[in-house]
Amino acid sequence: MCQTLKGWMSDVAGVHKLPDGEAYYKWALTLGTTTNATADEIHAIGLEQNKAIQARMDTILKAQGMTQGTVGERVQALNKDPRQLYPDTDQGRADLIAYCNDRVAKIRTLLPGVSKLGLKAPLVVKRVPVDIQDGASLGYMNFASLDGSRPAIYYINLKSTSLWPKYQIPTLTAHEGVPGHTWQGAYLAEHHAEIPLISSLMGFNAFVEGWALYAEQLMDEAGLYEKDPFARIGYLQAQQFRACRLVVDTGLHAMKWTRDQAINFLISETGKGKNAMTSEVDRYCVSPGQACGYKMGHNEILKQRERAKAALGSAFDLASFDDAVVKTGGVPLTVLSTAVGQFIAGATKG
Repeated sequence: MCQTLKGWMSDVAGVHKLPDGEAYYKWALTLGTTTNATADEIHAIGLEQNKAIQARMDTILKAQGMTQGTVGERVQALNKDPRQLYPDTDQGRADLIAYCNDRVAKIRTLLPGVSKLGLKAPLVVKRVPVDIQDGASLGYMNFASLDGSRPAIYYINLKSTSLWPKYQIPTLTAHEGVPGHTWQGAYLAEHHAEIPLISSLMGFNAFVEGWALYAEQLMDEAGLYEKDPFARIGYLQAQQFRACRLVVDTGLHAMKWTRDQAINFLISETGKGKNAMTSEVDRYCVSPGQACGYKMGHNEILKQRERAKAALGSAFDLASFDDAVVKTGGVPLTVLSTAVGQFIAGATKG
């Protein structure tokens, strides 16, 4: 009994330490990504995409006069730049939320280029309630009620305004708000009579988070960050962070990384703070595989978009493709290709 208890109290972070841990993690990855990709494959994808995104960030940082140190070190410096920080006061928090609302308004002007659904997608921006902010994530969204009685709520953790430098807010707003989670959820609410109720209840992780990450890219392509190079760095950092999650989650649970190794990797590669990255790693420890859904979902949507472009050529319409993805209601990534195949067939006939 004592020997068993000692084993459970080990400081090893990964589930590989558990009985049948390797099989459990394989199942967790299947659940979190809805793919058949192995831990080794996902780890390699994360390393490759992190490197590629860092190269893009490096170019922009150098153009802004930030040339010294690694990309992660330069981002750390940007996080401390007073020009990027709201005062840690009630007024500073109010101004930060006002900026979130300003970005929502700007994004709504860009939506006709990425969707023809014409959704209302009502949205309210609020700070995470003070009584739960210590244990809450840094940003999240609650879907609107299906009966339309409550709008979607985009929560941002303002325990300290330093958690959210200004340059990171536009892409966060695209992710949690429109055309990210709020937009996808709005389709479920505003068209609930047309789709099975179960589609509103299941929420496949890789689809939901992959769509929101894809939404961040849509806003880059639509010009949201065009006149704000630091906001584009924020967008790329968000993409890079999700690539690093692929590395760290598989590192912990399949490559036998230590907790400190995972934390230090995230800090050095992304430039994010130690407290935030410690919280992130602890999240991956207790929810293996979930963090891999974001980038794997994003990658699959992009793969299917390229497939549709190749098949349709000049007949490809971005907004119609985006709507076809949203109108699935949310599916496993292994099923998304079937839905896109139906989209291609319909567009070809049209």
